[in-house]
Amino acid sequence: MKVRTLLKLALAAGALSVTTLASAQSYKSEYRMSLVLGPAFPWGKGGQIWAELVKERTQGRINIKLYPGVSLIQGDQTREFSALRQGVIDMAVGSTINWSPQVKQLNLFSMPFLMPDYAAIDALTQGPVGKQIFTTLDKAGVVPLAWGENGYRELSNSKRAVRTPADLKGLKIRVVGSPLFLDTFTALGANPTQMSWADAQPAFASGAVDGQENPLSIFTAAKLHNVSQKHVTLWGYVADPLIFVVNKEIWASWTPADQAIVRQAALDAGKQEIALARKGLVEADQPLLKDIAGLGVTVTQLSPAERDAFVKATRPVYDKWKATVGVDLVKTAEASIAARKK
Repeated sequence: MKVRTLLKLALAAGALSVTTLASAQSYKSEYRMSLVLGPAFPWGKGGQIWAELVKERTQGRINIKLYPGVSLIQGDQTREFSALRQGVIDMAVGSTINWSPQVKQLNLFSMPFLMPDYAAIDALTQGPVGKQIFTTLDKAGVVPLAWGENGYRELSNSKRAVRTPADLKGLKIRVVGSPLFLDTFTALGANPTQMSWADAQPAFASGAVDGQENPLSIFTAAKLHNVSQKHVTLWGYVADPLIFVVNKEIWASWTPADQAIVRQAALDAGKQEIALARKGLVEADQPLLKDIAGLGVTVTQLSPAERDAFVKATRPVYDKWKATVGVDLVKTAEASIAARKK
């Protein structure tokens, strides 16, 4: 009886080692992670942290190479989700804005003035809305693992301080490739111009484009004050959560143990990345604003009444996009924000 038991155990161990070997053989020598921005920015740093944690915790079984500038798809940010689903990209830390053309529910985060503060962002990503979005992404063909953050998109331009919607009239503002952004800036009287980030910076320098909207961490890291961006307005009109995802076939090729490692590494990297994205803005004295002012930039902070004028001007856009995003999802988001702990 003992001999039979030992034999069965030996056979089981052999089968396990064969399975492990087969799984190991199906692993790629290198996995390609797509990023819009490199490690000089919180976004890219989040991808780098994720890659390093995965390599360390899998003892090098999963080796990830970063491809910033969405270089795997010739810099076209709006193609990233499709390429990820098709397997051109293995994994990514992607923007809800860039993926919104393929996943309409992601437009939620770009609805103007939905999220008034960081607690509101957290109420969405860490609550029922976040779970619903992850379910939608899973059905769309990727494996979502964790949330990150690009941050609130603040306005900058080369012409004048912007305090009212009238101040935006006629300004040529670079926006990402999203119809919602075009609608928002058109409603404010600006002239929205869609272009990639790579094309935008020379356009600022030449004066072909007057301004842009991006998180302040990007403003400083990209040194936008050197390309005529001399006025910054803090209006917090939208924030851009990031999502750590893996291609489904790649995910399925890993052992359950390695899947658990990659998931936890994404969660850990996401928390670190969010802290980096908010650094200098959540502290009482907001040192990042002082740093930007020290570069010779005029920093304009809106009063509640001034901000409300922008909210009212963009409300028709908000109402129009409810149907596209999904009325029930928007209601859930509004309820989560109303119930948040400030």
